[in-house]
Amino acid sequence: MTLAKPHVVLVGFMGTGKSTVGKLLAERIGFRYIDADAEIVRREGRDIPAIFSESGEAAFRAAETGALEAIFARDEPSVVATGGGAVLLPRNRELMLRHGFVAALTADPERIISRVKEDASRPLLQGDLRERVYRLLEERKTAYDFAHLTIDTTLLDALQVAEKIEQNLHRER
Repeated sequence: MTLAKPHVVLVGFMGTGKSTVGKLLAERIGFRYIDADAEIVRREGRDIPAIFSESGEAAFRAAETGALEAIFARDEPSVVATGGGAVLLPRNRELMLRHGFVAALTADPERIISRVKEDASRPLLQGDLRERVYRLLEERKTAYDFAHLTIDTTLLDALQVAEKIEQNLHRER
């Protein structure tokens, strides 16, 4: 598949399906799959909770920008699943729009909670999970509005979401 921009970028709150959909979409369209958080871990030599606890969120966000710059510098077409907060910095949003077709995945708060409740590796969800999810969703309610496409994944499976993105990619060519 040939696109006007070389990357498909998936953004959205944690638990909306970015990683699962990203892998499936990449396979369907013949692109490389890249998990931006995995790229950060590779580049930093430590996991995300360690970056947060040892260096703080600002250092993590800087590492995230560096990882996105490196990913988008590659010529190989890819599907990039970003971390939920990657959209918080204007520089990251600008990079995403310049280099990719951006699809935002959303889901209702209770579905998100059910998807992430067993995942202890998410530093921003430490403490009262329900309170944290609702508060972060409120803080980020317009953060994903810049995307070319928004899909509510609450009642869809990963294949349905991947198909919707793929359909929109064909319209973009």
